[in-house]
Amino acid sequence: MVFKTSRGVWTNTFFLREADIGKNRAEVSHPRLAELNNYVPVHCYTGDLTNEYLKGFQVVVLTASSLEEQIRIGEFCHANGIKIVVSDSKGLFGKIFCDFGENFVIQDIDGEQPISNMVASVTKDDEGVVTCLDEARHGYEDGDCVTFTEVQGMTELNGCKPMQIKVLGPYTFSIGNTSSFSDYVKGGIVTKVKMPKTVKFTSIKESMSSPEYLITDFAKFDRPAQLHLAFQALDKFQANKGFLPRPRNKADAAEFLSIAKELNSTLTEKVEEFDEKLISQFAYTCTGDLCPMAAVIGGITAQEVMKACSGKFNPIKQFLYYDSTECLPEENEDSSLTEENCAPKKDRYDGQTVVFGSDFQKKIGDLKYFLVGAGAIGCEMLKNWALMGLACGDGNVFVTDMDRIEKSNLNRQFLFRPWDVQKTKSSTAAAAAKEMNPNLKITPQENRVGPDTENIYTDEFFEVLDGVTNALDNVDARMYMDRRCVYYCKPLLESGTLGTKANVQVVIPHVTESYSSSQDPPEKSIPICTLKNFPNAIEHTLQWARDLFEGIFTQPIECALQYINDPKFLERTMKLQGSQPIETLEAVKRALVDDRPKDFQSCVAFARSLWQDHYSNTIRQLLFNFPSDQVTSSGALFWSGPKRCPHDLVFDSDNEAHLDFVMSCANLRAEMYGLAQVKDRKQVQAMVDKVVVPVFTPKSGVRIETTDAELESSRNSGSLDSDKIENIKKILPSIESLKNMHLVPIEFEKDDDTNFHMDFIVAASNLRAENYDIPPADRHKSKLIAGKIIPAIATTTALVVGLVCLELYKLVQGHKKIESYKNGFVNLALPFFAFSEPIAPPKNKYYDTEFTLWDRFEVKGEMTLKEFLDYFQKEHKLEITMLSQGVSMLYSFFMPPSKREERMVLPMSEVVKKVSKKKIPPHVKALVLELCCNDTDGEDVEVPYVKYNLP
Repeated sequence: MVFKTSRGVWTNTFFLREADIGKNRAEVSHPRLAELNNYVPVHCYTGDLTNEYLKGFQVVVLTASSLEEQIRIGEFCHANGIKIVVSDSKGLFGKIFCDFGENFVIQDIDGEQPISNMVASVTKDDEGVVTCLDEARHGYEDGDCVTFTEVQGMTELNGCKPMQIKVLGPYTFSIGNTSSFSDYVKGGIVTKVKMPKTVKFTSIKESMSSPEYLITDFAKFDRPAQLHLAFQALDKFQANKGFLPRPRNKADAAEFLSIAKELNSTLTEKVEEFDEKLISQFAYTCTGDLCPMAAVIGGITAQEVMKACSGKFNPIKQFLYYDSTECLPEENEDSSLTEENCAPKKDRYDGQTVVFGSDFQKKIGDLKYFLVGAGAIGCEMLKNWALMGLACGDGNVFVTDMDRIEKSNLNRQFLFRPWDVQKTKSSTAAAAAKEMNPNLKITPQENRVGPDTENIYTDEFFEVLDGVTNALDNVDARMYMDRRCVYYCKPLLESGTLGTKANVQVVIPHVTESYSSSQDPPEKSIPICTLKNFPNAIEHTLQWARDLFEGIFTQPIECALQYINDPKFLERTMKLQGSQPIETLEAVKRALVDDRPKDFQSCVAFARSLWQDHYSNTIRQLLFNFPSDQVTSSGALFWSGPKRCPHDLVFDSDNEAHLDFVMSCANLRAEMYGLAQVKDRKQVQAMVDKVVVPVFTPKSGVRIETTDAELESSRNSGSLDSDKIENIKKILPSIESLKNMHLVPIEFEKDDDTNFHMDFIVAASNLRAENYDIPPADRHKSKLIAGKIIPAIATTTALVVGLVCLELYKLVQGHKKIESYKNGFVNLALPFFAFSEPIAPPKNKYYDTEFTLWDRFEVKGEMTLKEFLDYFQKEHKLEITMLSQGVSMLYSFFMPPSKREERMVLPMSEVVKKVSKKKIPPHVKALVLELCCNDTDGEDVEVPYVKYNLP
């Protein structure tokens, strides 16, 4: 990688510091960039971009270059097979151009996992029809190519060359002539094959006159042509004048407009509806240098460079233009943004001031924001905020994250370095952001957001905030913060990434719906019986291995610790449903009596017995109940469709996977009980060879459920065996004898390669996969699936945070119109961009009063329950029929009269205490009360909740 730049002034570039003013930007940035990853060689170059120099590169990226230079270098690169990306941003406008040559081969157009389906039948015909099992739609499209494995009968399909398909329906497609093939018998897996695609690019010189655009916003379908013209006019203006149009200078804007019109008249493809307002906005703001716009354009550009190098994902073809003019004032733009107000102040924020004015810069500096999360998105957000000057005046940023930095975070969490591993994320990120801008006011915290920290994030905390930004990785925390923002009427900026995909949602009080108003459908869960007896994919065996891990190393010890430390454990256990009391007590007995090891040899014996049980005995019993040739009542083979017929394994300590299982299991077992571990494989192998495993014989009368319904029924139908429970209680050791016992429940941690967790998961999963002839997964894939790792890459993170910060600009401006804001979805792999106006909150109505989720009744206490009921009757003509606070019913029309009368004279806060049997925490300044009401006609009406402010 090489930097080419000239000596320049200090800007809002994140690698530069105030002490670097006047120095060459490449030379200053070089060491700071290099420290991001010592595996990437980075060189600094400050000479001319000669043809001889450029020959040594696979990809050339030009930023902030003249059109003349772009064409000169672009023609050379195109002729010499060098890929080129041109990238630039001017104020609220950005552009990217890609030329990857005459014959660029894309190996993987979308980066998605190839679709696989299980085959139900294949016809033998001139146009062979494949029918997939109807568990789910096959998901293929016309023209897709597929191949087959595990087909029985029509074996010509197995490992065949990719066959192009024609989709016939959601479960069927044709594959061409199969009339000469053998007869299909059963089984088979069909998998989509990603075929290489060759794309032809034209040079920038040729493309300028006949541009091909990638649309980034379908609501601005005409913008690319307008901006293509504007960027050319800018180059011509600068060539004529020697400078860019001055901020909000009407004479420069008029001249720029004249150049653009003249240029348009000479174009082969003229802009038919010339947008004078847009072109003027371009002229007024093009000297600006906005960090969020640079993040958007830079993130997309970086992904295009990755595509050029790897052939993975579909590149931009060929121009991309993007703008966010909605960030400008909604009204009176010309009067509020004057030449005087937008004049450079010769400070670090000039790039922003020339676009939005000095008054805006003061506003953004005084903001108080709460950033929840300091991971990938959180780090990028803090970087942008520091450069934008957010909270660099009288404001403050509060950032919280309870995690510590892992080595795996370093590839995408920009503010962390190798020497920061195991430090707290929030404090480290805050310090790094403050180094970028010493004026940043920031308070790092290490708290989880949730009901248990509402004594920290109190009414006083939220009421002074200007907004909240989520940088979270789980839906529950997002929904919680969403509820808090709705309650306190604070704007929420929400975003997320998944590999090359990203989304942004803006939640504005009284303007938009909330994050929780619409949700993605829940993830499809794996049926329990599939996990237990009938896996057919590596995802099933990995989930089974995770469940096995929890069931052996976590849950029994947690139950045992509850038995030891909780005096009411037995009482609570007996109230559980179905067979759960016996299962829980059995787990305690196993942990404290049956499986309690004396030494490491005992741990090895346990692991060896566990191996035998799961990979041999259980499988042999399953095949005893359901032999390989078993048929159902309808005459179909039992082992068909999604049910793969298994086979048992024979233990061999020389088998690496077998010994991996024993070694990891034994060491985890030793850790649970505080025993010394043995990490020498030869020692463990010698130990396991001494273990004698009892001979197993399958038994008649053993019931094996084949559906989840049967499994659930058997679990709930069991009667409480009092005698068995009493016998278990007698066997359990006394609590006094266990007080000094070392017990550690092991929580699964995927990122530590020395803790044996992933060793166990990989071995356990792949051995079960071998049972069922499922292709195994390597450690990397196993970690992704079992660890439920959400793919995250730096390019997408930069882009999505840039989009969030552009929305933040609109909040600072005080935009009220819903059409000014943009929710967005992006997939950089395709590439695809979709922006839409946020959805307005649904409206409800009682009498003539409309309300949304943002509205509530505000009541100032203290008043008695009777006064409260009378207040609503008098002020709102609403008869309260039921009144609740949380799960506590405070009042209802069907309540016994004596209880009603007793509560009527009590203050509301006392009623809450009496019913809930809890004190109101001192940090709680208001109660949320839910109402059921009748109107004057006695009809039920839906009304907002009540915020009852305590005195």
